[in-house]
Amino acid sequence: MIVLNHTIVPVGDRHRGARLLAGLLGLEVGAPAGPFTPVQVNADLTLDFDDRSGARPGHYAFLVDDGVFDAALAFAAQSGLQWGSAPRLVDHQINHLGGGRGVYILDPDGIAYEFFTAVP
Repeated sequence: MIVLNHTIVPVGDRHRGARLLAGLLGLEVGAPAGPFTPVQVNADLTLDFDDRSGARPGHYAFLVDDGVFDAALAFAAQSGLQWGSAPRLVDHQINHLGGGRGVYILDPDGIAYEFFTAVP
């Protein structure tokens, strides 16, 4: 068995980046651990936000249920984040790949968070 346990997310401000992802997913930001600000996504996966080397564009995709999808989209709209139906496309539309709903939400550091309710 192979389980991804954690990954580092390079951002301009680790606290802002962690708060943004936590807000999108309805999660809590963990206590800083050394140079990292963690967001535990589930029992097996933590994203560790790190601002020591600056931001780099990235893509993180999450299979979510309808409630999390709706909450993430509402958080993005309320926060003034750019979002759209395809990577880097800001059309304020969702897609229906795989028979579900999908959206890409962009953070200020150029990271595209993808949320989908069915595997495309």
